Amino acid sequence: MSDENQNNFSEPEMNSLMQQRMIKVEELRQAGIDPFGHAFADTQMISVVRENATPTAEGEVGENVTVAGRLMAKRGMGKSIFADIKDSSGRIQLFVGKSEIGDDEFAMFKKLDIGDIIGISGPTFITRMGELTIRVKQCTLLSKSLRPLPEKFHGLQDVEQRYRQRYLDLITNEESFRVLQLRSRILAEIRNFMNERGFMEVETPMLQPLAGGAAANPFKTYYEALSSEMYMRIAPELYLKRLLVGGFEKVYELNRNFRNEGMDRRHNPEFTMMEVYQAYGDCRTMMELIESLVTTVAIKTVGTLKIDHGNGKIIDLTLPWRRATYNELCEEKGGKDWFSITPAERIERGRKMGLDIPEGMSDLDVTNELYEKMVEPTLIQPTFVCRLPVELLPLAKGCPDDPAYVDVFELGINGVEVAPAYSELNDPILQRKRFMEQFEKSKQPGDKVEDKVDEEFLTALEYGMPPAGGMGIGIDRLVMILTGAETIRDVLLFPQMRLKRQQ
Repeated sequence: MSDENQNNFSEPEMNSLMQQRMIKVEELRQAGIDPFGHAFADTQMISVVRENATPTAEGEVGENVTVAGRLMAKRGMGKSIFADIKDSSGRIQLFVGKSEIGDDEFAMFKKLDIGDIIGISGPTFITRMGELTIRVKQCTLLSKSLRPLPEKFHGLQDVEQRYRQRYLDLITNEESFRVLQLRSRILAEIRNFMNERGFMEVETPMLQPLAGGAAANPFKTYYEALSSEMYMRIAPELYLKRLLVGGFEKVYELNRNFRNEGMDRRHNPEFTMMEVYQAYGDCRTMMELIESLVTTVAIKTVGTLKIDHGNGKIIDLTLPWRRATYNELCEEKGGKDWFSITPAERIERGRKMGLDIPEGMSDLDVTNELYEKMVEPTLIQPTFVCRLPVELLPLAKGCPDDPAYVDVFELGINGVEVAPAYSELNDPILQRKRFMEQFEKSKQPGDKVEDKVDEEFLTALEYGMPPAGGMGIGIDRLVMILTGAETIRDVLLFPQMRLKRQQ
């Protein structure tokens, strides 16, 4: 049975229901009614109708209103029908009386199916039950629904189907609709915040000749006009820094990145990030920026700094947020003597703790395995993890008191990294040295320096880049935090899914 037929109906039931609706389509056409209508002008949002409604008690009649939306419920009572219509702002009850709209229109309304899209005009009034209702004076069919919606009380039961047929999920699942509508508001408020802070939004290439700015596996493509292999960008960092060289002092880009890696509840290969750079700042400048941004956006979109994630877990965004060094957090989990024991002892202890430490793993990677598996998942409340080993972040400026560490932070919330930020490295000599060290460490047979090291970026640095703070914010993860969602698929309109032919 195909996915499209899994709406709580068997395939024979679905075929029968669709056949009945096709018969109605022909009946409508024979009656001179277009089942797939035309524009329906001067409509009001249902939320606006509710807000401006003048009736306040049973028997009072308000002004005429005009709304359009999807028919979600219908209850027949002889010569009258109660129904519910829904648009993107909410639902409202309809009352359809045969004596008020005439025999023909009443007969047409009786033939409407749940899921049909209709336009309605009429005055508002209050029912005996105290419900604001539209007394229908005119009904126009705008689009006939040929497939029945999932059963009212069960909706889409297959989680994967919810993502594949997101349109059905949005129609039937109010929580999905709320979260994804809220995502749009969150993005708008992020842009408002950045613009009010004097940052300029820019756009940099998504197709790049080199995959730079982060350590990740890129998607590859081929540019026919240039006879050249290209990459979908894994980060916009190196282009944004060139803009600092060019004289733009406060820039940000909010757009898509692409990484050809795994999918899980916190990763999607196509994801949204915001990268921001501020000349003459540093990572502490970025700390203040992310604290202000997140708390401002939270208040404006969800109205609170304490986000309920269910099962008693509350993410508290109240300032100030915790600050701790990478080493301090590793010692909390690995033992106070973690950095004083020998590398061999660290391997032995790590394996006893259940860490995945294969033969030949470097000492740095052993500690980072501890951090990623036992520290990061425990950072539920906002925590700035500071002073990371220089080998992990080759684009950051070293700490003045110890060049073995870089002046950075990684913001962890709800067990994931949300926003790394750097005091950006602007020394072209040291940057070249780190790029070459990174190349030597990761090169594969046949790799060439010119294919892995971005000489254009290094050339730009040699003209002089001001000291700067830079930060990347995982927008999808931030939306998860603010909406209470526990999987990235719930905050993406169309998450990446395995192709049906691969199943």
